[in-house]
Amino acid sequence: MRQAEITRNTLETQVTVRLDLDGTGQGKFATGVPFLDHMLDQIARHGLLDLDIAATGDLHIDAHHTVEDIGITIGQALAKAWGDKKGLGRYGHSYVPLDEALSRVVIDLSGRPGLQFNVEFTRSSVGQFDVELVAEFFQGLVNHAGMTLHIDNLRGKNAHHQIETIFKAFGRALRMAVTPDPRMSGALPSTKGML
Repeated sequence: MRQAEITRNTLETQVTVRLDLDGTGQGKFATGVPFLDHMLDQIARHGLLDLDIAATGDLHIDAHHTVEDIGITIGQALAKAWGDKKGLGRYGHSYVPLDEALSRVVIDLSGRPGLQFNVEFTRSSVGQFDVELVAEFFQGLVNHAGMTLHIDNLRGKNAHHQIETIFKAFGRALRMAVTPDPRMSGALPSTKGML
């Protein structure tokens, strides 16, 4: 059962994440940040994982703490759900287009947190959502999941499309990385003997 439930409570936010790596792409989101809910749904649907997120935060200030802490909590839940990583593919990659936009995401479940975020957004916000929060979300996620993540927006003119291709590609790359490889027979995908 590759499932996890994590609750993170701070003075700024309260976040609960439930996920199932072997789900069917079902999502339930109540974060108070509608655009983020839409993007989280892309991760669930394209990653074929079930994802249930409830969050409250200091949105009267802005969405920064809420978005970052959701990323942190998802990262913690992923690390718990995949456990010792034996038998996993470990690596995942995906290219996703949406009209004029194209993004590439590459993942290594290395145990070493690292984010390379190469995106030049064409505007500073999508509706009320500050596009700088996309990097904050993924930075929190990789720090707590212990993964290396490369995100490259290769082209795009519409910031909504740029962001959506990133989240869809992340979901698809994550699905590849966490899928068990029957040829690994429960072995750890590392010459070091640990990840």
